[in-house]
Amino acid sequence: MISRIDLRGDALPEGGALRGLLPRAEFDVEAALAKVRPICEDVRHRGTAALIEYAAEFDGVTLDRVRVPAEALTRALDDLDPAVRAGLEESIRRARVVHRAQRRTEHTTQVVPGGKVTEKWVPVGRVGLYAPGGRAVYPSSVIMNVVPAQEAGVGSIALASPPQKEFGGLPHPTILAACALLGVDEVYAAGGAQAVAMFAYGTTGPDGCPPADMVTGPGNIWVTAAKRYFAGRIGIDTEAGPTEIAVLADATADPVHVAADLISQAEHDPLAAAVLVTDSAELADAVEKELVPQTAATKHVEERIAPALSGKQSAIVLVDGVEEGLRVVDAYGAEHLEIQTADAAAVAARVRNAGAIFVGPYAPVSLGDYCAGSNHVLPTGGCACHSSGLSVQSFLRGIHIVDYTRDALADVAHHVVTLAEAEDLPAHGAAVKARFGWKLPSVPASSGEVSGE
Repeated sequence: MISRIDLRGDALPEGGALRGLLPRAEFDVEAALAKVRPICEDVRHRGTAALIEYAAEFDGVTLDRVRVPAEALTRALDDLDPAVRAGLEESIRRARVVHRAQRRTEHTTQVVPGGKVTEKWVPVGRVGLYAPGGRAVYPSSVIMNVVPAQEAGVGSIALASPPQKEFGGLPHPTILAACALLGVDEVYAAGGAQAVAMFAYGTTGPDGCPPADMVTGPGNIWVTAAKRYFAGRIGIDTEAGPTEIAVLADATADPVHVAADLISQAEHDPLAAAVLVTDSAELADAVEKELVPQTAATKHVEERIAPALSGKQSAIVLVDGVEEGLRVVDAYGAEHLEIQTADAAAVAARVRNAGAIFVGPYAPVSLGDYCAGSNHVLPTGGCACHSSGLSVQSFLRGIHIVDYTRDALADVAHHVVTLAEAEDLPAHGAAVKARFGWKLPSVPASSGEVSGE
């Protein structure tokens, strides 16, 4: 069901050579980009009419409007299963606790007497959030996108999710109910690249969508390709690929837990990656054996779980020890990384590259998906080596405010002019000289220490 990669014995290679030995899904965003480009430009030119036509073509629904009526949001919340509502409310509560603590405060540094730099944090003006609606429905992704945007202070929030034939062309009712719980009333029945284009360009008309400054949220390859197409025009969170779980485990791990966690991510998508890194051949054997009955007992086996576990993106990786295992998981840079070893907290503290780290036997990835309080919109495809998951900071912009007196500028003017001339940019220096009648003040003594306030 799942392949093995044996990295025992020989010294592990460095950097890219090690990454090249590890399993990874094929996810050709560049090829998809060629297909989404005309869709995006069609939305640019025809707006809502194009969105309605694509809903018919891709989703099999006939729409007369794209914006979801307010009464549909109210009805979805009224009809929501009370147990599901309670779960969503607890997920929202915990996410707010974590994300509220991420808020950043203004800070002023007194560089020299009379010269200070203040950094203030300003939220993005408007964001478009995407909630997938293909193989599965993800109200949890609504929470993970909306809560950090709200806690950052974003003033205008809109959400798009694909129209569903089963629900009369509206997004899934649980998606709508989650929006209602969060107070998001601007919701659009639009999916795929066309939804991203709607946010990037905006549409006109009575139910038109104003353009957004930023688009976030996970989606399929078409959503990812559209994000790449618009990067630079709008802000994006990340180019999300297929979901991933890596488990670093030793002989102390419970094979039942490990197998269950690998399967839990495999049920997302046939391209989902499930990777076990272990120094215990006995654990590897036990996990492989345990995968069989657990897979047989669950749903989505043929269309998702079996292809995911048997695909080239999934494997059991054998290493000589936990030390080598740490090198492997850092090279892999998993979206979700579980540490199931002796002294798991100490091992987790040494990990450098992961979207989120789950420590010990009682912190499965599923907890993070819903109710840990952490965010589940995370970097994939090894991007955890340079990117972070969605957070309040994702929706904030740091702005430096430079405030210098005449004396403070005079104190450093000669350095500015010297450096400008060294870069062959004399007009830069002239902008300083002009403030002193084109004659620089005499070179001052030491400028003193830099302090913060």
